[in-house]
Amino acid sequence: MNFKTLTTIALTSLLMGSTSTALGGGHSSCSSSASSCSSSASSCSKPKTPARNVNAGAMSSDIVDTAVNAGSFNTLAAALGAADLVDALKSDGPFTVFAPTDDAFAKLPKGTVETLLKPENKKMLQSILLYHVVPRKANTETVLSRNAWSTLNGQRISISQSDSGAMVNNAKILKTDIKTSNGVIHVIDTVILPETKTIPEVADSAEVFSTLLAAASAAGLAETLMGDGPFTVFAPTDDAFAQLPAGTVDSLLKPENRDQLASILKYHVVSGRVFASDAIKAQSAETVHGSNVRIELNNGQLMVNDSRILTNDIQASNGVIHVIDQVMLPH
Repeated sequence: MNFKTLTTIALTSLLMGSTSTALGGGHSSCSSSASSCSSSASSCSKPKTPARNVNAGAMSSDIVDTAVNAGSFNTLAAALGAADLVDALKSDGPFTVFAPTDDAFAKLPKGTVETLLKPENKKMLQSILLYHVVPRKANTETVLSRNAWSTLNGQRISISQSDSGAMVNNAKILKTDIKTSNGVIHVIDTVILPETKTIPEVADSAEVFSTLLAAASAAGLAETLMGDGPFTVFAPTDDAFAQLPAGTVDSLLKPENRDQLASILKYHVVSGRVFASDAIKAQSAETVHGSNVRIELNNGQLMVNDSRILTNDIQASNGVIHVIDQVMLPH
């Protein structure tokens, strides 16, 4: 099996892993504010569409060759080579690439590009580059029809619009619809960076999940949640744990109750990345515990079982977190 085949298989695996094994995978997104989350959140307002830059002559060239021939993507081309992604992006695809210019890479802190190009940082470089690739062909109209897209990195990029133009995360889309034989390129002015912290690290930085993190450690699950995953965690806050009867948390943290604690925590974890919009469509998700949780919109409030989802779609390098206001207990 040659390298091109291996890399294409790896990309396919990443794509399949980006959608929950428990749910059917839609790619539309909800607002990070759970109270405003609705099934219509995938639609965007359209104040200003970026000017199209259709290059009909590029149709005979693939994404990589088109970028190289343009002369303004030398750093991107070098990065694709260092990350061993050239053959993958020369395959059939189709792909949509949000391509940072050389000037975009030059905006990174001094020494960043050189560090990323080192062999020991190949995995990090791959993660960043795959975060710029959507596994389908999406022209301008299609891109702007949603407020988020799942990438081959597994994480989502956000799309927004204003009077000054369209943005992908914090990058301005400069040119659109550069057609190639295996997809389309949209040029951006900034390198977009995925979340690099794992689920426990993201939770720790929020400073409202101390009890959850202590419980995960006591149950022997902290290391698992630091792994590749991906996982979706319905994360009870410290206030949620405080609502349990007095002494419950202290009792669960005792070594002799480790299995019971692990069972409760697993009821809050779903295998795969389950974004809010996907969860609403599926209406339920199978947890690592083995039981299903019910997911629904109740008068505009996103719920999992009887718990309110306070904030949804918090991304981590290995999954996604939804913040909930109650600890859920398996039946």
